[in-house]
Amino acid sequence: MTTQERLGTKRLVVGAHYGTIDFIVQRVTAIIMAVYTLVLFFGIIFTSEMNFENWRHLFTFAWFGMPVGSLLATLAFLSLAWHAWIGVRDIWMDYVRSAGLRLFLQVLTLLWLVGAVVFFAKILWSL
Repeated sequence: MTTQERLGTKRLVVGAHYGTIDFIVQRVTAIIMAVYTLVLFFGIIFTSEMNFENWRHLFTFAWFGMPVGSLLATLAFLSLAWHAWIGVRDIWMDYVRSAGLRLFLQVLTLLWLVGAVVFFAKILWSL
């Protein structure tokens, strides 16, 4: 291919085209996790005594009848799972040459993350 054939709308593009969206998602999920970490940090700092009931209250507190603690924890955990999926998927795409092995590892990763989210939801929302 000559240089002219690769420019403009006729350029040769390969790959999954995840770049920009994944970059933004990684940053947004990192910000959500950082904010939630600060919420937990200040919750622990301002708790007089750390026992099971106070620890449980960090994750289940309500505000105006809304389960804010559970919703924030769920948002943070979903952000963690999505963040991990993008990172691990990119590792598999970059370093595993065999397409079959890469697909197998991606499916295992996805199943593990879905299982972790289901387990998390079962524990948190049954408190």
